[in-house]
Amino acid sequence: MPALLVALADDIEWVAPEPSDVPTAGTYRGKQAVQDWFGTLSENLELSVFEPREFIAQGDKVISLLYVEAARRHNGRKVVTHEAHAFTIRDGKVARFQIYQDTAAVAAAYRGE
Repeated sequence: MPALLVALADDIEWVAPEPSDVPTAGTYRGKQAVQDWFGTLSENLELSVFEPREFIAQGDKVISLLYVEAARRHNGRKVVTHEAHAFTIRDGKVARFQIYQDTAAVAAAYRGE
């Protein structure tokens, strides 16, 4: 976690646009909020596969295409998604981050559907 926090701007904006009943949903601002987001993620999901497969960079933007497999800790429901992570870089640090994923698949794991 310390190495990640060093790479973030102090005023980082971290966006996880998921349904409101998913604990990691929302927009987080600042390093402490991002650290808390990772804590919530870890409490709720066990990642088994996290594979960045491609990186695309242009100007101050970097897009990472990923394949992710995880299981919900409380009910064992699996989530398999192809994701895009969008980073905006400012002064060599991540100033903004947003996840693009199958929010219905994530919500189903949390709802036990």
